[in-house]
Amino acid sequence: MKASSLAFSLLSAAFYLLWTPSTGLKTLNLGSCVIATNLQEIRNGFSEIRGRVQAKDGNIDIRILRRTESLQDTKPADRCCLLRHLLRLYLDRVFKNYQTPDHYTLRKISSLANSFLTIKKDLRLCHAHMTCHCGEEAMKKYGQILSHFEELELQAAVVKALGELDILLQWMEETE
Repeated sequence: MKASSLAFSLLSAAFYLLWTPSTGLKTLNLGSCVIATNLQEIRNGFSEIRGRVQAKDGNIDIRILRRTESLQDTKPADRCCLLRHLLRLYLDRVFKNYQTPDHYTLRKISSLANSFLTIKKDLRLCHAHMTCHCGEEAMKKYGQILSHFEELELQAAVVKALGELDILLQWMEETE
């Protein structure tokens, strides 16, 4: 009886270890570019710091990622380009410039940045194979987002953009 119980426990543990990394994988259909990423892991990492970040946001009447104007109704062919530019914004301006004495939050932001770098690498491959076209609509929408970002002082914009990361993640989840 002990042997079968032990075998079952080992089998269960092995199944858990093999299955866990693949849960949360999401296929992003970005026009001709299709990539897989673990959005659930990114969302979980963000949810652990969301409250801390959003508590620092003093601009509650301003939005950088406006759902209706900038992300929603983006044509599939323009999603790859728009996402590529948004990832660059988050990597080059948001994650790098976020300031806090909280080391836990900084570690989570570093993890988010690494996840974004992985997605950006996959998008770079699509761009290299000419499947990530930047149309006029994508550039216009990115221009609107960048304009909203630049309306604020840098640290306020960084806090606002980081606090709105759930909007970007929701949009990415809806790209089926």
